Amino acid sequence: MDISRRDLLKFASTSGLVVIGLANSEALSRQVLAQNQPNSTQTKSGEMIYRTLGRTGEKVSVIGLGGHHIGRPKDEQEGIRLIRTAIDRGINFMDNSWDYHNGGSEIRMGKALRDGYRQKVFLMTKIDGRTKEAATKQIDESLKRLQTDRIDLLQHHEIIRMEDPDRIFAPGGAMEAVVAAQKAGKVRYIGFTGHKDPLVHLRMLEVAAQNNFRFDTVQMPLNVMDAHFRSFERQVLPLLVKDNIGVLGMKSMGDQNILKSNTVKPIECLHYAMNLPTSTVITGIERMEILNQALEAVRTFQPMSQEQVQALLNRTRADAIKGKYELFKTTSQFDSTATNPQWLG
Repeated sequence: MDISRRDLLKFASTSGLVVIGLANSEALSRQVLAQNQPNSTQTKSGEMIYRTLGRTGEKVSVIGLGGHHIGRPKDEQEGIRLIRTAIDRGINFMDNSWDYHNGGSEIRMGKALRDGYRQKVFLMTKIDGRTKEAATKQIDESLKRLQTDRIDLLQHHEIIRMEDPDRIFAPGGAMEAVVAAQKAGKVRYIGFTGHKDPLVHLRMLEVAAQNNFRFDTVQMPLNVMDAHFRSFERQVLPLLVKDNIGVLGMKSMGDQNILKSNTVKPIECLHYAMNLPTSTVITGIERMEILNQALEAVRTFQPMSQEQVQALLNRTRADAIKGKYELFKTTSQFDSTATNPQWLG
């Protein structure tokens, strides 16, 4: 699809997808800060905070266990131990994807969810297929690897190109396979993810509306630098809040790249993302100390004042303004479907 950024901005405005973050006025910044307050439907049990996942009514842990990182430990048993320890300590949102470690992450998680652990979690995975045929194959493979007959949330993965929404919703596209899986009881809820540009997310939401479809969840980068550069927080998040779509935050530390700016600490990054109206903040956990760090962020979390949020944004602005530390937006480093186009079908 050949569509310019200016054309899409015009389209977004006239279609009701108001791009909130494009203006730089102080008043508008205050408005955004006021709107983006923590998910108000939260409860606490043990050492974990639980929030409502949009209109689904599901209660999910404020921290989600990242599927890619859980596949990184060389010892499979260590990965399984991490998953089960996270669940035992209250994390019930499990993130995964058909393509992580060529299926290794799903296989590992499937083994970890044996012995009654599957019943304790809200299980999410993602597929890359853009055609009905490719999507159907990937859904069935994910179910087999995860050793389950039902995925709680299935998401279209890496919506990073302007044409992705059109391919997914086209006749014979992936959405036909996903809806069929939902009707068959293999999938409960449907969402999408992406990390490249908020305008692609806006396009996905608009194409869905054109097809009379409403997503249950949307996953996107939400972090201390995003607010300054091609901001999902400012352009997409308010729309999701308005429509009560479950917000899944990711890349709170940008796979450690944001920490390399030396402007923020890990727990500050998690607190910032948790302070937004996120249902869960998915974070990579490949070692026990990282799990403990995430749980400490939950234990110490208190809603931040607008002044505290603004102070953090002021601290990160100079380093964030050109996207230097958000490499998932500015490079192809995180684009697994770009290096493996055959996954799209």
